[in-house]
Amino acid sequence: MMAEYIHEAIKKATYKVLDNGMLFAEIPDFAGVWATGTSVEECRDELIEVLGEWLILKIRENDPLPVVNNIDLCIREVTTIV
Repeated sequence: MMAEYIHEAIKKATYKVLDNGMLFAEIPDFAGVWATGTSVEECRDELIEVLGEWLILKIRENDPLPVVNNIDLCIREVTTIV
């Protein structure tokens, strides 16, 4: 499910060319997730890596995560009835 989440989140990435010719990418609603590269492929690969690391930190800290195309990775406490 995490791979699908990342795949869908990356589709929302925005790219722009910086003054120095490098590409910059970020994903709206994912504060602090950004990357740079000399090509779209390099920038996208770095963005995927950054997003994966960001997700691991957010999940470990039980921080809220954006829902992407109805994919919700938030961990919820489950109560069982015995």
